[in-house]
Amino acid sequence: MSESIKAIVYEAHGKPEEVLSLRAEPLREAVAGEALVRMLAAPINPADLNQIEGKYPIKFPLPAIPGFEGAGVVEAVHGAPEPAIGARVILPHDLGTWREKAVVAADKLTVVPDDIAPEQAAMLKINPITAWRLLHDFVRLGPGDWVIQNAANSAVGRAVIAICRERGWKTLNVVRRPELIEELRAAGADVVLLDNDELREAAAEATSRSAIRLGINQVGGESALRLAKLVAPEATIVTIGAMSLRPLTMPNGLLIFKNLTFTGFWVNKWYERATPAQRAETFQPLIDLARRGLLHTPVEQTFSLGEFAQAVARGGQGKRGGKIIFRMQS
Repeated sequence: MSESIKAIVYEAHGKPEEVLSLRAEPLREAVAGEALVRMLAAPINPADLNQIEGKYPIKFPLPAIPGFEGAGVVEAVHGAPEPAIGARVILPHDLGTWREKAVVAADKLTVVPDDIAPEQAAMLKINPITAWRLLHDFVRLGPGDWVIQNAANSAVGRAVIAICRERGWKTLNVVRRPELIEELRAAGADVVLLDNDELREAAAEATSRSAIRLGINQVGGESALRLAKLVAPEATIVTIGAMSLRPLTMPNGLLIFKNLTFTGFWVNKWYERATPAQRAETFQPLIDLARRGLLHTPVEQTFSLGEFAQAVARGGQGKRGGKIIFRMQS
């Protein structure tokens, strides 16, 4: 008789608090090349909630287990040389991590050191990877170069700050709440300014009118327009989110006379195209930063799987002090 595990499941798209349930699910037997992983932690990301609501481009066959990120420990390996039993691992992107255990292809697991807390390991796969690729794939940055980003207090924004500080690049960080200014400065941000109509002159003064060739947009609408007015001619602005729910609207002159490049990035597509070697090459410096305490995502609260209704309700709210995490029981 197969083992039964607890998992969060939805059978229809809708409001997470209404369509999710905790149920017993059969755990299938592992075959050659697979590993049995006991889950330790999994965050609640906006993409997870969008997936449950049916707004996300990826729609899993229903019924489905949500969760794009998670970390666990290997309990058994069948017909594969690694990872070792007892190794702490990051789970692959298409699994559904809000569960107690999972059977996974062994070669899709990423081993992380035990000295990285499970909650932090569980959050290395999406936002830090996004930040790393944003800083390396679009503009060749040199020592002392500036990067501007809105929604800088987001998990991606914090990872951008940490990576830039380590690599010798400077960050101009735009936020909507004054209380975030000192918090981000303490986290290593070079300049933190409010996202308002005074931004242009304040940014010019704070950066000594330095040329900014890379912008990261997570908001859209007027905020994205303010970024476009600040960056240098020939700059690139990469959109990865739309927190304002408003589209990009750019005056023709910004395109004609500044010759700006607007593009987007979605980490799912990067995972689809990246080879195992490319994934490992990207993970390694991020794991190193996490081990040294330089890449750290604040956690506001942890919940058990049984507390999913409270967890997803809080995870969908703004003005939080950090991520909401499922912490699985042993």
